[in-house]
Amino acid sequence: MNDDTFNMGTRKFLKVVGVTSQREIERAVNDALAAGTLKGNETLKARVVLTIEGLDLSHEIKGDIPLE
Repeated sequence: MNDDTFNMGTRKFLKVVGVTSQREIERAVNDALAAGTLKGNETLKARVVLTIEGLDLSHEIKGDIPLE
């Protein structure tokens, strides 16, 4: 295994995950605000599950996203 290649591939993947996840969260929140299903002062419970095919990996991350 080439550690540099692995490191760069992992970082590239995580950057895409971060950017696209933020975009999707922002879109969903804006849609919910426009529809009136959110007021804008909530704290949202978030959960991400990372799995990788070929590995016995399932990693869950939970957190809060405050809107105000």
